[in-house]
Amino acid sequence: MRNKKRIKSIIKIFFVVLLCLQNASNVYAQDTDNKQVERLQRAIFIYNIAHQVAWPNATDFNDVTIGVLGPDRTTIDLQAMAQKRNIRGKSVNVITYSKVKDIGSIQILYVNNRFHYDIAYILQSIKGKNILLITEDYSYNASMINMVSVGNSFEYEINESLLAIENFTIAPSLSQNAVSTAQKWKALFKDTQSLLEKEKTIVSNKDKELLEKDTLLKSQQDILNSQKDAISQQEKSLQTKEQAFEKQLDSIDVLWSINQLQEQKYEDKVAIEKALEKQITEQIAFSKSTQDQIVKSQRQLKQQDSILALKNDQITAAETTIDSQQSIITSKTKINMLLGLLVGLLLLGGSYFFINYRKKQALNATLAAKNKEINKQSKALSLKNTELEQFAYIASHDLKEPLNTISSLIMLIKDDAEDTLDPTILQNLEFMDDSSTRMRSLIETLLQHSKLGAMTNVELVDCNALLEDLQKDLATVIKKNQVVFHIDRLPAVNASKVELRLVFQNLLANAMKFRKADTSPIIKITYSRDADEAFPDQYYHTFYVTDNGIGIPEIHQEKIFTIFQRLHPDEAYEGTGIGLAHTKKIVQAHGGSISVESEPGVGSTFSFTLPV
Repeated sequence: MRNKKRIKSIIKIFFVVLLCLQNASNVYAQDTDNKQVERLQRAIFIYNIAHQVAWPNATDFNDVTIGVLGPDRTTIDLQAMAQKRNIRGKSVNVITYSKVKDIGSIQILYVNNRFHYDIAYILQSIKGKNILLITEDYSYNASMINMVSVGNSFEYEINESLLAIENFTIAPSLSQNAVSTAQKWKALFKDTQSLLEKEKTIVSNKDKELLEKDTLLKSQQDILNSQKDAISQQEKSLQTKEQAFEKQLDSIDVLWSINQLQEQKYEDKVAIEKALEKQITEQIAFSKSTQDQIVKSQRQLKQQDSILALKNDQITAAETTIDSQQSIITSKTKINMLLGLLVGLLLLGGSYFFINYRKKQALNATLAAKNKEINKQSKALSLKNTELEQFAYIASHDLKEPLNTISSLIMLIKDDAEDTLDPTILQNLEFMDDSSTRMRSLIETLLQHSKLGAMTNVELVDCNALLEDLQKDLATVIKKNQVVFHIDRLPAVNASKVELRLVFQNLLANAMKFRKADTSPIIKITYSRDADEAFPDQYYHTFYVTDNGIGIPEIHQEKIFTIFQRLHPDEAYEGTGIGLAHTKKIVQAHGGSISVESEPGVGSTFSFTLPV
């Protein structure tokens, strides 16, 4: 029964929320409908006025161009109307100007007073250009044709003297329907102000209703939350009871299994004792029989010892005769062995030289074939590298174009509709703009990554001088972070100076960036000369860059050398995740390798090798 009552109350609250949301959407839809009607009426009104005006230079232009001054949404409405209507049989173009001095060769200029452009300066700028000036909400008799909004429609007044200066001819119907006196113009302003005040009171009343409904929603939501909390607590108590019951069942099962094991162990012990007794009796019988056999064998051994003594005497006599004959044989065999060794050495030397000659011929043939293959592969690789560079450049250029278009469209949307858009939508547009900017920077860094490793200018580089120049360039960052350096005497290496500088710069920048809070970075750069394990004749320069930073977990130590791989969010540590990928590609292009050893909270040691 209690659950049914709760469900009914939840359903009632749900329907109340739906009604409030529906009322709010109706209010918003009504306001937007009124604004759209007013915008449509404004565009129609401008076209109707233009139809009733004749230009003195109408034969000089094929299209009618309407200029809109300021970031006004009327531009969009006029462009939409231009798809359906023309002016005096000519197609219509609509353009926007932000400054009065930028106004070019147009036929109609529309200006709204809400953007605060000086009407006298506008008239002076377009004087003698045969431009029809249509304004809105300016003072009486200040413009050629001035409009004012009345409800969902418009009224207008005409300054015939200004029209006559530019030699415009207007239709009689246009002057007949215009407001003829300043008193009528003021009355129209008063009517519009009263309508605005009424609209404001209606809007304020609706806002109050919405606030009341919001408070009702919040109270209902609180009731719902309290009921949800009570239900969740009941579910938790049931779960705890079920878990206790299951634990009791598990303990009973364990006791039953222990009892069965104890019974089985007792039976096994009895069987094992019986088997041991049987085995012991068998072993006693076997030991008695073996003792009898040992006594017999001892007797036989004594008899055999006496026979062996006689045979030893005979053997000593035979050995004396054999020794005399052996001395003669050894002298002859030594002579034969010396002759055989000489012949064997001659044969081995000839065969060795013959085998080496054949091997050299075979090696020369294989080397020539491999050189041809290597030349073909190097040509193919150079072609592929050039194609890849061209592809990377074209791809990055083509990828930038849609990003630039997106940024331009976002800027246009913000300029045209910044006053009417919801703040959430504006924030989303900012996120879109930031994302396109970040994408553009990632494309540029990808293009830079594709160009690394060319090694077109290899030279002998003094690493000590290179690091001194690098410290001078990073002096501001080093001083700001209070960095302490310990640098050994380093060798000169054959490398690309620009790319080797980039390797040290990326490693030092990471050591300064990923430091512990309230701790001055300590950076050590050491060096050793090591032999290759596979080829002992090949030596490598090994450089070590050690810091006392935040460290890297072991699971991520391979991931950091992959392009665009980051371990931290942008708000914690800025960057694109490409610096160490650059470093790895440069070191591998020089014939070396790079690795890292790190402990979180203690620091990291990056080591890279370059061949001697």
